[in-house]
Amino acid sequence: MIKAWLDLPIFELFAVLIALYATSGGVIVVACFSPATVLPVRRLEGVVAPFFGTVGVLFAFLTGFLANDITDRNRQAARAVQSEAAELRNIYAVSIASVSEMGSLRAALAKYIAALVNDEWPAMARDKTAHSVEPAYAALMREVSDPRIAQAAGGAVQTALINAAVGAGTARSERLALASDRTIDVKWILVLILGVVTQISIGLVHLKKVGAQIAALTVFSIAAVMALGLIGLQERPFSGDIRVELGPLAEVAKIAAE
Repeated sequence: MIKAWLDLPIFELFAVLIALYATSGGVIVVACFSPATVLPVRRLEGVVAPFFGTVGVLFAFLTGFLANDITDRNRQAARAVQSEAAELRNIYAVSIASVSEMGSLRAALAKYIAALVNDEWPAMARDKTAHSVEPAYAALMREVSDPRIAQAAGGAVQTALINAAVGAGTARSERLALASDRTIDVKWILVLILGVVTQISIGLVHLKKVGAQIAALTVFSIAAVMALGLIGLQERPFSGDIRVELGPLAEVAKIAAE
């Protein structure tokens, strides 16, 4: 349920939040001032404003922890893409600077990067696997491990090429792991429920005037929808409206293709 909601387009994602908190807020107002329920509810008068503060602080803390987890995952995703692109650029730069001819290595590198950009990146955004990448990476590793490179250009050059290729593979594995990582649904459910509980605490503090209760519930609901909506848009680092772009890899692909 949470996954399906977070995968919705931006307007639908916000619409679900608006519907949730508008409905819960409306139910609270009706329950507090409806003739059928007003007498039992009025027995709860006397709840002081600081009571709302305790629940609101708990909601704020948990929302902050959730936002921090998602933001940190997006930061790691951006770092993984940058690291992967840097290692691939290193392979290209070393092959160009070497005294020996490495045309076949650069061809394998260009094929691998093209598979990353054209096949794996779109598939990754859809939680799919691109089967063309693994053979291309294996071909690249065979090229950088060719003993003739050490004979023609020296062991240091081959070591640099192997280290860069292994580093690129490690960064790719980290990127794929982050792409498939999702926040535990329980965290989202807890934050959403705490938002409703905070609305209830606001309603208990404003039992005398319907206008004051509606105003307080509206202000909090707008803030909750904006905060949770923006956090939800960042749940998936490589898809959605707020995501990590493939710019660094695309630049390396252009260089390798030339």
